[in-house]
Amino acid sequence: MTRSIHVTVNGAGLQADVEPRTLLVDFLRDTLRLTGTHVGCDTSQCGACNVHVDGACVKSCTMFAAQVDGCSVTTIEGMAGDDGLHPLQEAFREEHGLQCGFCTPGMIMAAADLLSHNVDPSEGEIRHALEGNYCRCTGYHNIVRAIQRAAAA
Repeated sequence: MTRSIHVTVNGAGLQADVEPRTLLVDFLRDTLRLTGTHVGCDTSQCGACNVHVDGACVKSCTMFAAQVDGCSVTTIEGMAGDDGLHPLQEAFREEHGLQCGFCTPGMIMAAADLLSHNVDPSEGEIRHALEGNYCRCTGYHNIVRAIQRAAAA
């Protein structure tokens, strides 16, 4: 049994039929082929699956696709504009805030959520906002610097 949902993803409205148990992360990756949203742990611990739903950062492995009926969803693919990378994406590149890149989309989505509420966060506030995101490569120092750079921009 499927359910019809209407959702806006990265600015484009669409209708889709989903099974009630389909997770949002699976809908984005498998149905819409938006593979920038990663599955890292299957336990909602790592933050690699972060997306924005109606402007709030959520772990898409903890939501069903049916729950976004009528909502607006932004994935990492929707962050860049026609004129280039989002300032956070550019700052991560400039500050070497990534190594393998697996956690980067989720980090950027969490950082964008932080900056939407706090345009000049302290280092402590940045680190607190990233507590739900794991990076196994960088040690977070360059990630924090990247977010500070984006905030300054």
